[in-house]
Amino acid sequence: MLYQPLGRVRALALALATAIAFAAVAQAGEGSPTLTGVVNVNTASAAELQLLPGIGEARARSLIELRKRRGGFKAVEELTDVQGIGDAGLVRLRPFVRLDGKTTAHVQ
Repeated sequence: MLYQPLGRVRALALALATAIAFAAVAQAGEGSPTLTGVVNVNTASAAELQLLPGIGEARARSLIELRKRRGGFKAVEELTDVQGIGDAGLVRLRPFVRLDGKTTAHVQ
């Protein structure tokens, strides 16, 4: 009988810990900056490319080098030829990437 109350206490403690963890994750997402607008990968500067999710300084340089070698990108899917951008990265980038037009992206 001594173990039954301890089991309930452990279950309650686990449930409370889980609720706190979910609340922390939800709260962390609320203050995160969000990207609005688009980036033209054929004309964007390294700083503009770094606005894109998953694109840091090194990846922006790689993207610009590949763009120069090819004379520009003809399809968004070609971004997977940049080292470090795979299929999952392309999915994250696709809503914010364009091949022509003006770069309008900014972080809010």
